[in-house]
Amino acid sequence: MTGPEKIFLLGENIKHRVNLKRFLLGQNFHIADAKTLDETASQLLEAHDFSVAVFSFFPLDTSKINFLKDIRAANPRLGIVLLMSRENPKLAISLLQQGIADQISSQDNLPSVFSAVINEFRKKDILKTNAAYARRLSSLKSEQEKNLKRAMDLEEIYDSTLENLMTALDLRDVETFGHSRTVAKYSQMLARVLDIEDKTKLDNIRKGALLHDVGKIAIPDSILKKPGSLNQDEWEKIKLHPTLGYGLVKEIKLLEEVGNIILCHHERYDGRGYPGGLKKEEIPLEARIFALADALDAITSFRPYREQRDFKVAREEIEEHKGSQFDPQVVDAFCSLNLETWEKIRFETTRLLPSLDAYRKLT
Repeated sequence: MTGPEKIFLLGENIKHRVNLKRFLLGQNFHIADAKTLDETASQLLEAHDFSVAVFSFFPLDTSKINFLKDIRAANPRLGIVLLMSRENPKLAISLLQQGIADQISSQDNLPSVFSAVINEFRKKDILKTNAAYARRLSSLKSEQEKNLKRAMDLEEIYDSTLENLMTALDLRDVETFGHSRTVAKYSQMLARVLDIEDKTKLDNIRKGALLHDVGKIAIPDSILKKPGSLNQDEWEKIKLHPTLGYGLVKEIKLLEEVGNIILCHHERYDGRGYPGGLKKEEIPLEARIFALADALDAITSFRPYREQRDFKVAREEIEEHKGSQFDPQVVDAFCSLNLETWEKIRFETTRLLPSLDAYRKLT
């Protein structure tokens, strides 16, 4: 952010609104607030100078959801942060997927509210950059013959930037360095075995795998790098990263497969995953594919608390969780290839990575 940003705050609970306003003012934001829907509508519908609106009202009934839809229709560029309880995750996911809300947080978790607001401002900066890139790309395409090579170079830079971004995020936890690139290769191989041959879908699966943990950019290092077990509050913050990541990238014109992997990569086939508790075919296929690829890399990689295990052990563990953690058809696709195929993918991916010892010395 380049300077103080303007936030609109609606809170029906006066005490909570005052506390939240005081907190946000302390973070150098400009705040305008209201306590009723009528006040809010008159200010937001008549003015378009707010970057983000934070709404806190309980219960969240149909009339208030319709109110949010009206605000979204009148000011589509407004970043909407909705504060609600953790008791209805499916409603939260639905509001995000419909585009009614951009970020969802608990009203009692001020750091989470701050992260949601910051993510909205960061997203707007990214959207501005992306819009500039799109304008430039459109200009290049209008001169197709003359500028074809330049356009291809820009696309290559875009892909390289994506991979470099995720490598940088991997380096926040040096023990999982290279993880995103490896699971992207595994995911594409599984997709092909499952008869997904469309090049665009395969590339979107690759991008979704690379970006799957982008929401962790908002999780503090004190939690991500904690050497011991996480307490309940820390674990709840970690579990926010799929939703945070989805909220961060869903308006950057990334296609459906990318967002599905980011949002649903911790769902389980038996419905015991998060953030939505989805099960079986409720989980998008690309997310079910990624879940197995992610587990395969985790099992066969070194971790501080255990040695890496071989691919035979990985196959046994994956088969053991067939129908519970993993989609049976994805497990069958994995088992249809010999282990040497998966070992070769890992070798060819990790052999291109820089020395991990060099990064350990810097951390």
